[in-house]
Amino acid sequence: MPRNAKVPPARLARVVEWARHHLLLLHQRMLPAPMAMMELVVSGWPAQAITTAAQLGIADALADGPLPIDELAARVGADADALRRLMRALIGRGIFRRRRDGRYALNSLADTLRSDAPISLKGAAMFQGSPEQRERWTLLTDSVRTGESIVPALRGMDGFDYLVEIPEHADLFDKTMTSLAQMTLAVVVASYDFTVHPIIVDVGGGQGAMLAAILATAPRSRGILYDVPRVVAGAPELLRANQVGDRVQIVEGSFFDHVPAGGDAYLLKNIIHDWADDKALQILRNVRAAARSGATVLLVEMVVRDNGRDGPENWVDLEMLLNLGSRERSAEEFRNLLAQAGLRMLRVVPTASPLSVVEAVVDEVPSG
Repeated sequence: MPRNAKVPPARLARVVEWARHHLLLLHQRMLPAPMAMMELVVSGWPAQAITTAAQLGIADALADGPLPIDELAARVGADADALRRLMRALIGRGIFRRRRDGRYALNSLADTLRSDAPISLKGAAMFQGSPEQRERWTLLTDSVRTGESIVPALRGMDGFDYLVEIPEHADLFDKTMTSLAQMTLAVVVASYDFTVHPIIVDVGGGQGAMLAAILATAPRSRGILYDVPRVVAGAPELLRANQVGDRVQIVEGSFFDHVPAGGDAYLLKNIIHDWADDKALQILRNVRAAARSGATVLLVEMVVRDNGRDGPENWVDLEMLLNLGSRERSAEEFRNLLAQAGLRMLRVVPTASPLSVVEAVVDEVPSG
């Protein structure tokens, strides 16, 4: 979501979620159960068709205007008849459009697949539809049986190490994470008052997009951006572009070793869900060791709600299981995890996105 876009209230977002859930149930109940189930069984087909559109670069080819199928096929290197069939299927799902003169054009959904879209999902489509990702999901049964990630058994290393081994796949992963961050920055900043924290330490903050968005709305606050050297290498340029470079100190290091001291608030966005409880505790205990008494700890994460409704957190939870052997957590699971790290959870602040802000506090710093 663009930073200057109007953010709806979190309560309105929950009402929309409720309405979508019940419309889905209504749709399913209007069909015989076998037909409704068959729709779900083949629901991966549209996703792979979107990946194909991204891989072919169809949206980029149409960025300058509508094209007839033969010219579009020539530009993307595809068979004209097969491309027509792909476009027909995608248009039926509301992606792309065909004009009355027969030429094909972008619409709002297709526009997100442009490489240069404000929030481009081209990389995300290519990552999720990649052979590596599809292979893992075909082995979900094994992960459910063992409760562990499938990646070590497949590749002999954990998910993050495997990314390093395949630069092209890692690049698509990075683009996916960037797109997700761009979609959620504005709603997180709009939902929580960061101005009350003079110094904000962004732990595992990447190149600083989240911190920059926060500081733009908290002009009296300063930031410390903390991540491994290869990640923060590109941070100065991003921070300068967002006009907050003079208010951010960049510190290199791993949150498994230590965390910078001196913060009034410690921010961890989409960090804890990457790790099983033992590793997550190690990170949180390092935060607690660095934080002064009374400091705030803010976890920006999806919070699982066991309410019988569909939601992205349920599917991302399985993605975490498959790829990393980690998990999304409920509010109670966060409360227990934080308590084990010596932190007291205060509340869960919902946003208009699937993310929430889990707020905790350091009651006292242990002596010695």
